[in-house]
Amino acid sequence: MSTLKTVLHPKKDNNGNTVYRLALRLTVNRKRSYLQLLQNIDPEHWDAPAREVNSKHPKHKQLNRLIRKKYGEIEDYILDMESKNKSYTAIQVMDVIKNNKEKQTFFELAKEHIEDLTKLEKHNRAVSDQSKINRIKEFAKNENLSFEEIDENFLKKLKIHLAGIGTISERSIMNIYVLIRLLYNNGIRKNLVDQKFYPFGKGKIKIKYPETIKIGLDEMEIRKIKELDLSQYPEISKTRDVFLFSFYLAGIRIGDVLCMKWKDIVDDRIYYKMGKNNKTVSLKTPTQIIEILSRYEQDKVSNSDYIFPHLKYVSKKQSKKVLKQDSKKIYTATKTQTKKLNTNLKKLGIMAEIDKKITNHIARHSFGNIAGDKISPQMLQKLYRHTHLSTTIGYQGNFIHKSADDALDSILTF
Repeated sequence: MSTLKTVLHPKKDNNGNTVYRLALRLTVNRKRSYLQLLQNIDPEHWDAPAREVNSKHPKHKQLNRLIRKKYGEIEDYILDMESKNKSYTAIQVMDVIKNNKEKQTFFELAKEHIEDLTKLEKHNRAVSDQSKINRIKEFAKNENLSFEEIDENFLKKLKIHLAGIGTISERSIMNIYVLIRLLYNNGIRKNLVDQKFYPFGKGKIKIKYPETIKIGLDEMEIRKIKELDLSQYPEISKTRDVFLFSFYLAGIRIGDVLCMKWKDIVDDRIYYKMGKNNKTVSLKTPTQIIEILSRYEQDKVSNSDYIFPHLKYVSKKQSKKVLKQDSKKIYTATKTQTKKLNTNLKKLGIMAEIDKKITNHIARHSFGNIAGDKISPQMLQKLYRHTHLSTTIGYQGNFIHKSADDALDSILTF
């Protein structure tokens, strides 16, 4: 049996005077505990029968709202405990309420997620995830969205909304789902939401990526690009060098190529850390790579210089604070240079009379296309720097056509 009342709780101050503190008093099995509302009230401002602050107090409305809020929290907790047939004490209840801080909303945790990525200098992912969060905000129209509100129905309607925009692919929608799932799991770990509300998994929302077609250049097309006379087009010639540099090293991502420095080459091997997942990679420098490097060695001043000139204008400072700022500058400059390189690659494709779309990422697809099934998936996994073999098998499946083609030919013999 419990009794909850709003009271003025008397106490002597340091001068021996009696002050009356606004409090909630809970009695359980004749034992009491108080929740102080941190407000001293003059008895003339107190309506004892109504157990509230009277209108003589200038802030009576705010104080009475505070009373109702805390009163409701205590009642809700007691009701929950009694519905589960759990015992409780007055002290236990008040301790829970005192420590019951306002829970983070979904978007508050999302903001914390972006701030963490920025501190870790993962700018590419921070920008990408912020864009996804903005899409969710546009749909939810609720800055205080709670985790419990993100149920299966919410996610289904979100998907319909995003698909209706017309410019967002199915893969992009699944990436938004993945971010929501990540934040939801973080929320569960931080006790912001109960596991029972989790909207993903068996019998609930499943994340399934659509199959995509990856098309790379073939050997003849790579040769046409390599042999093209670009002596009158120095900028496009440098673009070709970056593209082939990536291709010859099993499709190193463009951001990693542009950030590569001379000090990353040791004893005819290239050592670098992948920007995408911070994996450390070591590859030999084939003769084709050595040939490309020879064209830039004359501009080398020190081992700390970038191999390619595209990021050389980014400032180099030594303090930790400035280095943090420079990481953002390098990210921005890399994005800008990548766009310029892709524009030049489009011109290069026209000059080489190649009909396929050519971008920096096509270097990776081209390596996969030419590799085909010539080497084992395990070895390709190392070259691609994939964490899981299944990723390599799925990726390479885009480029292995011989067995299916032979099977088709064996049937169509009439």
